[in-house]
Parts: sequence; structure tokens; C-alpha cells
Amino acid sequence: MGRVEDKVAFVTGAARGQGRSHAVRLAEEGAHIIAVDVCHDVDSIGYPMARPEDLEETAKLVEKTGRNAVVAQADVRDAGQLSEVLQRGIAEFGKLDIVVAQAGVAGMAGDPPLQAWRDVIETNLIGTINAIHVALPRLGEGASIIATGSTAALMDFAKKDTPGADPGGMAYVTSKRLLSHFVHDLSTELAPRGIRANVIHPTNCNTDMLQSDPMYRQFRPDLDQPTRADAEPLFAVQQAMPIPYVEPVDISNAVLWLASDEARYVTGMQLRVDGGGYLKWYDYHI
Repeated sequence: MGRVEDKVAFVTGAARGQGRSHAVRLAEEGAHIIAVDVCHDVDSIGYPMARPEDLEETAKLVEKTGRNAVVAQADVRDAGQLSEVLQRGIAEFGKLDIVVAQAGVAGMAGDPPLQAWRDVIETNLIGTINAIHVALPRLGEGASIIATGSTAALMDFAKKDTPGADPGGMAYVTSKRLLSHFVHDLSTELAPRGIRANVIHPTNCNTDMLQSDPMYRQFRPDLDQPTRADAEPLFAVQQAMPIPYVEPVDISNAVLWLASDEARYVTGMQLRVDGGGYLKWYDYHI
């Protein structure tokens, strides 16, 4: 019997990367999956988003585990779209037990800059709130809400050398900070109802967001056209452990634990899966 046997999980940003990994890992442990992803590019974001065929592949991987999947293209910025898909999934599976609000974008050097700010805030923060809010009326005692933050949310980036130079990049930090506070306060309100809410904070994670031209330029601003080979050695500076990044499954295992009854009394947690990245930053700045 799996650790989330016959539970139903709603996963956003599920077409690739962490979202796909979370959906498949939960399915491996017995959950049925309702999965959404926008599956088209965001003009201000400098790397490509997933495609419809990526979401279809996620569905196939879930079904290979013996579990069922309801998948659809939906933009987390639009609560109506999310609600429609969720209703379809609940009609299919009869209930909802787990929410994994995973969808997110990074807007480093996004153009136009203020549009990049808006797109990141609306996806990472408002999109997380939308996913949780459309699910709340369908959740009962024992349900688990899990949002994806970032170790960057726990660090003080307020003092910048060039304020206003990269609104899209700063929006990523801002959005993750604010969703962390949102889930913290929400967990307090939901606790008397027996519903749990937690945030997982990854460090660099080996996904298309990290392995992208804007991210390579972030780590190697000294080069005109940095490659993965140029940037990857610098990824390791962020972790205390000698690693450049964690893998999506490392985050998925934490998602699985928080979704399972093993964590039935764990709520309001800001759980770091960061290879000691926060510790390294904290020790340097105290």
C-alpha cells in the first residue's frame, strides 16, 4: 500500500520539471492526479515554457504507475480556468486531498522589465493563491496543501547595487517571500479544520528554469553568451554541501512526506531542501 494510496492530488506546473516529478512521485505512492500547466510561452520571460506534449507525457508517466490522471492546459493566473479543471477532476475521482501549488517562472532580465515583474508576481504569488483558493471549498479534514517557495525567499536581497535594474529578477524573490507569509498565515486559519499547509524551499533545482540562458547570464555576467558549461561550476557557490543543485525528485520526496499521513501533524512549516544553502548565506551574513 502506497503512502498516499487512493488520495487525489491537484498539481500545477505539472508538464515538466518539479511539477511533473511531484505528480509522478505521488502517483507511484498511490495518488490519482489532476494536473495543469499553461503550456505556452510568456512573452516577458526569457526561456521557453513547457508544451502541450510535455503535459501529455506527464499523464502517460502517471498512468504507467497504475494511477489515473486528468490533465488540461490552464493558466494559474486565471482562477476560473483552474476551477473548471478541478471540477472535472473531482467529478472523475470524487474528492480532493492534496494541493501542490508548484507553477512558477523566473523573470531575470525579463523584457519589458515591468511586464516581467507583473508576470512573475501574477504567476508565482497570485497563481499559488488561485490554486489554493479554488481548492479550499473541496478540502476536508486530513487534507494537505504544499506550495513551492525558494531558499531565496529566506535571504535578504533588499540591498541591491543597482535598484530597478532587474524588476523581473527581484519579483521572483518578492513573490516567494509573500507566498511564504501567505501560507504561514493560512496554515493558522486552517489548523482547527484539520487541514495542513506548508511551504518547501528548494535551492537550485535541475530543471529547465535553472538550465536556461537567462540563468546562465545571471551566474556569468562576465560573458556575452555563457553556456551551461560556463555557468554550472558557479551553481555550487549557493550550497554549503558540495553540489551544484538538487534534483526534482529530492523536492518530490519532501512533497510526498508532507502529503502523507506521516506528516499528519506538520503544518505551518517552511521546509528547506537546499543542500545547506540557507546556512551558508546565514553564516556569511551574521
